[in-house]
Amino acid sequence: MSKRDYSITRNEGELYEVKVVDSYGKKYKNWFEFAHECNEWIYYIWEKEEWFNSVNSQELLANAIHNCVEIDKEKGKEPNLD
Repeated sequence: MSKRDYSITRNEGELYEVKVVDSYGKKYKNWFEFAHECNEWIYYIWEKEEWFNSVNSQELLANAIHNCVEIDKEKGKEPNLD
C-alpha cells in the first residue's frame, strides 16, 4: 500500500504551502509563489524515490524474497509465498 499523499494550502496574500509524503512515509514541506511550482515539486519528490526509479528494483525485490525464504528454511518452516 502506497503512503503517498500531498496537500497544497494557501491563505490570501501568502505563499502556497506544500506537504508531500513519499511511498516510504517520509514527509517533506516547502513553499512556492505559484500553484504550478507546487505540482512540479510534488512530482519531483515522487520521481526521485529510489525504489520506483531503480534499474535494479526487480533484483532488489527478488533478493528480499530469497532472503525471506532462507529465513523460513533456517527456522524449519516451509516457505510460503502466498
